[in-house]
Amino acid sequence: MRLVSLAAIAMLLAAPASLAQAAQAPSPTVGTSQPAGPPTGQGSYQELVQLFDQFNAWKTPEPVNGIVDYSPQTMAARRAELAALQARLPDFGVAGWDRHQQVDYLAVRAQMDLQDFTLTVTKPWARDPGMYVDELQRLAYVDLPLAADQRARYQDRLRTIPAYLAQARINLDSVAADYADLAIHSLSNGDGVGHGMPYRAVEPAGLIGWFADLRARAETQQPDLLPDIDAAQQAIAGFRDWLVTARPGMTTAAGVGKPAYDWFLHHVRLMPYNSDEIVTLAERELERHWANYATERHRNRNLPELQLATSAEEYEKQLAGTDAKIRKWLKDEEIITIPDYIPDSYTEVGFNAPWVVRPDGPMFWEQVQFRDVSPDHLHATFPGHRFDGMTGKRVTHPIRRHVNDSGRTEGWGFYLEESAIQLGLFDDRPRTRELIYIFGLFRAARTIGDVKMQRNEMTVGGAMEFWKEWTPYLDDNVARVDAGIYIRRPPGYGMTYTIGAIQLQKMLVDRRRQLGEKFSIKEFHDYLMNTGRLPVSLLRYDLTGHDDEIRKLWAHVPLATAMATEGS
Repeated sequence: MRLVSLAAIAMLLAAPASLAQAAQAPSPTVGTSQPAGPPTGQGSYQELVQLFDQFNAWKTPEPVNGIVDYSPQTMAARRAELAALQARLPDFGVAGWDRHQQVDYLAVRAQMDLQDFTLTVTKPWARDPGMYVDELQRLAYVDLPLAADQRARYQDRLRTIPAYLAQARINLDSVAADYADLAIHSLSNGDGVGHGMPYRAVEPAGLIGWFADLRARAETQQPDLLPDIDAAQQAIAGFRDWLVTARPGMTTAAGVGKPAYDWFLHHVRLMPYNSDEIVTLAERELERHWANYATERHRNRNLPELQLATSAEEYEKQLAGTDAKIRKWLKDEEIITIPDYIPDSYTEVGFNAPWVVRPDGPMFWEQVQFRDVSPDHLHATFPGHRFDGMTGKRVTHPIRRHVNDSGRTEGWGFYLEESAIQLGLFDDRPRTRELIYIFGLFRAARTIGDVKMQRNEMTVGGAMEFWKEWTPYLDDNVARVDAGIYIRRPPGYGMTYTIGAIQLQKMLVDRRRQLGEKFSIKEFHDYLMNTGRLPVSLLRYDLTGHDDEIRKLWAHVPLATAMATEGS
């Protein structure tokens, strides 16, 4: 019989209610802790690839009429299926593999741990009514009229909504207070930001408003859908009323708690830091960006302030000019390779913030973007997320092409912003440097809020107020949307902007010191684009061979073991 480590016992004793309840639930296996160092089994690297293929085929459940079954019986079965896959991991001969294959093993293990954590701890189908709201709202975005074959499938999906929401009420047996409030808000209120939504001059009022928008379009464009839309609307209104009535009893904390969060950082994020260290780093970054912002404002005190664009034409002209400026800078300064398959026009690559005129004026991102598109264009478009996504699609590695860690992707987007200052992009745009620092201090503040919300030391409302205190231009809508994203996604997403960028900077330093004058920043960036979106700690080992972080990550305590009380 293997005894549980003292750290695992302490982890359980300090666990929030959600973890304690999960520990009491039937588990298919407790699992076996793995000592420091790579496994010394017999399995080959090719067998690892085959296991990962099986896992990827399993991890996305097959919907029926567009609906995924989240019933307790189905979720219990999925936990058992995952445990069977995880049980094979210690049997691989990883100790005899080269470091690049060892990196792949750790990436696979982390992907399985992510699914384990979702099934066992975060359980959005049971704790977050917003999950159902999000899934249904996307249905209202459909363009009408639909062709006959599309209409039949869509109509089948509409007809499942009443039963789906009836089942949701059963599934939602441990709703967190912040999750309930966010869902109630999103049922009847627009988010004021427009993430992923079609443009409307007046934003519909949440899920209920979007279905009213759908119905109004169907009246003239596809009236045969009206009976099913009406039934869906009635079910959605009933779900809203049920949630409002039940809200006083929904008092569970939304965060996973500090022990679970630290387990997640080590096993899933593969971070070399615990949550206390991340808060310390973020507090330093918040102060540093504020100092840079204050001194930049002083330096530019005699220059005119940047003004908001006044028309779509002015904004689009600025977009075109900035895109061309960034592309030329990337080539002239030998910063990154722009492959031939990347479109030449920003209109084909896309951009992050469309021109929108809001009754209450621009929200936070538009306050920056409509003054100068450069910060967000770098981060979200070129050579940020859209560029990164296009290069990522060309990665053919059987494991790495399936991994998309936000420490790497969001870290890259944020890393680009301050790097652009250091590399001279804004030498002729001094006021734009102020906007870069505003982005930086908001992301540092979000890191602190992200950690403290997940550790149940701060509510969504508390995070919103903290962020607004530290961030110029920040409004309630953006603060609420961001807080909702970071408390509802897998833990640690909000901190990966700042911490991922710090890791990439550290990796750059390591490579520069390793190669000396032979170092090429272009080759460094091209490596990041072409290798896969793995956690940065893995990329650092993959590129440099430095194993100081990896040595700490080999030790593995399965989630079930961490939540066990005595042993197995």
